[in-house]
Amino acid sequence: MSERLVEALVNMKEREALDITKELIESGKDPIEILNLCSKAMEIVGKHFETGEYFLPQLVMAGEMLRQISEILKPKLKGTAQLEKLGKVVIGTVKGDLHDIGKNIVTFILDVNGFDVMDLGIDVPPDKFVDAIKEFQPEVIGLSGFLTLAFDSMKETVNVIREAGLRDKVKIMIGGGQIDDDIRRYTEADAYGLNATDAVTLSKGWIGGK
Repeated sequence: MSERLVEALVNMKEREALDITKELIESGKDPIEILNLCSKAMEIVGKHFETGEYFLPQLVMAGEMLRQISEILKPKLKGTAQLEKLGKVVIGTVKGDLHDIGKNIVTFILDVNGFDVMDLGIDVPPDKFVDAIKEFQPEVIGLSGFLTLAFDSMKETVNVIREAGLRDKVKIMIGGGQIDDDIRRYTEADAYGLNATDAVTLSKGWIGGK
């Protein structure tokens, strides 16, 4: 049934995707695992968009399906969230990249796990991250990007944060479709995550494992 959910999302079968989500919940499937399946599907959708198989309407529809699934899962996840905020995280898709579905999943998961999240949106220039650090004073920065051109933007963002004298005040994690440890070293980020669960684990570890 898990693969059926991925297939339904990738093939834009909205009603089927929602029905399968409800069936998975009723069968006792961990809501986090369901969101990870959504993340897997959205990565495939993103690749279809990059290769020209899908266009903006498909991205919009995928985002809407994700929003509806998130609303279904939110009550199941909120029960485990702590009332006191664990810490602050600033997240955004870096300059030159317009993909936001993966970022939205990470933002949602961080929120229901008790983090205070500032989402800067998409195509975020480095200076905007610097301003957010000064104003919001987060412990963690999340740089998201799906396209390969995002790697240079991530590296530039880390450099600009360093030049502003703020690098030692935050931990920086990166994530996206083709991120690995080589890219982490290239960008000089502290860590990379493959999914939303990794983002929570990293944030909790850095902020104190509360």
